[in-house]
Amino acid sequence: MRIKHGAIALALVAVASVGAWVAWGTGGSAAPVSTFVLLDGTNLRTADLRGKVVLVNFWATSCTTCVAEMPDLVATHQKYQAQGFETLAVAMHYDPPSYVVNFVESRKLPFKVAIDNTGAVAKAWGDVKLTPTTYIVNKQGNILKSYVGPPNFDELHRLIEKLLAQG
Repeated sequence: MRIKHGAIALALVAVASVGAWVAWGTGGSAAPVSTFVLLDGTNLRTADLRGKVVLVNFWATSCTTCVAEMPDLVATHQKYQAQGFETLAVAMHYDPPSYVVNFVESRKLPFKVAIDNTGAVAKAWGDVKLTPTTYIVNKQGNILKSYVGPPNFDELHRLIEKLLAQG
């Protein structure tokens, strides 16, 4: 029995370490090479986003926090898009595509939305399991900040403005 509890404790430490990496892994590592399948059926590659400041948000229609933060993501996108800012919302693999399409259409989301049908994109981006998880990628294609849960939008806006001002 003692070994079993020890193994469980070790597993919990491993999970906590991964969670900490996702929450604090903001050292400027390169964004994973990924291909996003957009709702219109086209593909968008990570390389296509170079030269822009990008917010990549992993979300689900069943996630109440994701739904609650969506108006703030829309407002952020609208505030900065003319300055070279891009928003990409990635629906999780377990989200039924019809729910995602209905959500996007009913709320008239103004940014690109992808569906991660296989879960491969979430896996590549740090094995995302918790939603919302949001990454901020600079113009050079490096992840500079990540958030698990809703970001502080005032802080996020200051970061976006700083990154947009950089060459």
